[in-house]
Amino acid sequence: MEAKAGDNPDSLMALTTAFCLRNLRRTMCYLGERNKLCLRSDVFLPSEICDKLVNTYTELVHMDSNFEPQDGFFQLFSDPHSTRLTRVQLREDFVRDRDLEAIGKQDLIELHLTNCNNLSAHSLRTLTRFRQTLVSLSLFGCSRIFYRKGGAPLACDEEEEEERPASKQAPETDFSFQGFNRLRLLNLGGLPEEVDAEALLKPLPALTSLDLSGVPLPKAAFLAHWKERLASLVLYNVDLSEELINTVVELGHLRHLDISRERNSKFKMTRKILTAIVQGLVNLVSLDISGHIMLDNCTVPHFEEVTGSKNEDQVLNAIEVYTEFRPELAHRAINQLFDIARIQHCSQLLRALQLVIAALKCHKYDKSIQVTGSAALFYLTNTEYRSDQSVRLRRQVIQVVLNGMEQYQEVTVQRNCCLTLCNFSIPEELEFQYGRVNLLLLKILEPARQDESIQRIAVHLCNALVCQVDNHHKEAVGKMGFVKTMLNLIQKKLQDRMCDQVMEFSWSALWNITDETPDNCQMVLFCQGMLGFEFPDKQELHRNMLGLLGNVAEVRALRPQLLTPQFISVFSNLLDSKADGIEVSYNACGVLSHIVFDGPDAWAMEEPLRDMVMDKMMDAIQSWDVTSRRNINYRSFEPILRLLPQSIAPVSQHWATWALFNLVSVYPSKYCPLLIKEGGIVLLEKVLELQTSHEETKDMARKVMEQCENFKEDPMETTR
Repeated sequence: MEAKAGDNPDSLMALTTAFCLRNLRRTMCYLGERNKLCLRSDVFLPSEICDKLVNTYTELVHMDSNFEPQDGFFQLFSDPHSTRLTRVQLREDFVRDRDLEAIGKQDLIELHLTNCNNLSAHSLRTLTRFRQTLVSLSLFGCSRIFYRKGGAPLACDEEEEEERPASKQAPETDFSFQGFNRLRLLNLGGLPEEVDAEALLKPLPALTSLDLSGVPLPKAAFLAHWKERLASLVLYNVDLSEELINTVVELGHLRHLDISRERNSKFKMTRKILTAIVQGLVNLVSLDISGHIMLDNCTVPHFEEVTGSKNEDQVLNAIEVYTEFRPELAHRAINQLFDIARIQHCSQLLRALQLVIAALKCHKYDKSIQVTGSAALFYLTNTEYRSDQSVRLRRQVIQVVLNGMEQYQEVTVQRNCCLTLCNFSIPEELEFQYGRVNLLLLKILEPARQDESIQRIAVHLCNALVCQVDNHHKEAVGKMGFVKTMLNLIQKKLQDRMCDQVMEFSWSALWNITDETPDNCQMVLFCQGMLGFEFPDKQELHRNMLGLLGNVAEVRALRPQLLTPQFISVFSNLLDSKADGIEVSYNACGVLSHIVFDGPDAWAMEEPLRDMVMDKMMDAIQSWDVTSRRNINYRSFEPILRLLPQSIAPVSQHWATWALFNLVSVYPSKYCPLLIKEGGIVLLEKVLELQTSHEETKDMARKVMEQCENFKEDPMETTR
């Protein structure tokens, strides 16, 4: 049997790293003085492990809402005698000056900082500590690192400086790359206009790769300084000029050139310019000129295999190349993928899913990526593609979808994410994130006036999540406010005199969540929910409501609250209902069976009389077809079985016996084993022994026992 695409388990290294980071005090750390996190004295970690710990920590902080950042985490790597760091990747705003300073004694080879907007010029001083060893450095999107905080001089108090936001009032002019003699790869994308790129870069003798995306280059001739070494040059969104093109053509060792752009430019790409680039740069293997206005039918036959939107390969290449540093272009490419998956067929499903997941992880704060990415995931996870997806891959999809729901309350993102979740088997595939997904859905349903389509999808998901799950799950979700949220939705619909799918799903969800969970049943009774019977033609609604009230009636302590003339009259009248086959009548009779089981002393009403209600129940039961196929699902017979060995309410015993006879006759393979397992045969034998049992009841009890005996002899029988 072949493994599904991408079905490789996480490596032991990855699993162990994540476990240690989630359990630092139980594994490698202890709390020292003033609750400071300290590394144990017997711990010595090589760079392979330290790099993994730091980089995974960054990913967990960025992606996992349940992961709590640890104050002083980077201080654990302050001593190179016990911990060695060589390759570090940090991103987003959680990184502070003090974090970089904490690892200042390490011999870093690679340091990639991406969109770290809380770093100031203080971190530039820290960078100089790595000048002897650093080979690769990225400061992409870290524009504030070139400014002092609050315009303060670098000599200000460091604790005070930490509290000040980085300001663009005082650019740092003292920093220099002098001494960074080993630096080969440098990314300064987004370098502020006030910083002189030429002066900053000139001390670097060994550059082979340079990214100056979005950097103003009024004088570009200085780039020729590296014409004997530079193999890769990225000038994305840089305003091109004749001088700049002439300088670029001099860089004869270039293998990769990117002069693409996202926005329009006055510069026009002509055939002459393109020919000069291609003929002058003889070592070129990749060229990106996307986004330029092309004149004179500019085409270069040898460069057709790059990114674009011509076919699926080009679209996926574009997503892969542009995701990290060019979300605006990645967004366009994902939009193209969305059309391919929706209208045509995605032939590279694994790669497409992995790329969209990576984009959503990398840009969880970018609304446009979240909108297009979540829309693409909806089509990439639907039934057409499902058989090719592994459990691990589908779990990754679920996690990025939930991240999107957490980050954005915007209607389109929420709708896309909810629709994508509908492509999964619920609750099975969502159980690993059960509490989290329920909380997010309940949050969506909190606003009184929510988008109708989102409300309908979210209630449907809530209902599916509490169907066929263990009671402890139901109890936990009930405490989250599930019952109250559903009741609020119902109350709002009642006020609007509207009975729609939201109301039906809400009652169904309450029916499911109250099954064998007394605490949730108690919560339900705070609602004036019986008003729902004001919609006489809504059969599905009545079935769901009665199913819910049947669960309430199974809780002895709550039954007195149902013993009111209003409730009993409604249940009694519904015994005559032919709605939804026998379901409404059956459920109404079930509620009354539990109530009359408490005996005549508990019946503290003059009207309606208990005997009259019981007579009506018996008439209803005798009118039902015992071969009726059912729209109901029992996980346990316990609530029914407790009504068997008793004489205080023979009609309740009769209802319970009929229910068992119907279920084991129509669905023997499902319900015969369940009845045998739960000791039902012994209880049915007691029914036969009781003088108070009706003969008709005894006759049905014998048939139930006979059906189960036949099933044991021939278990292959599945239908009557």
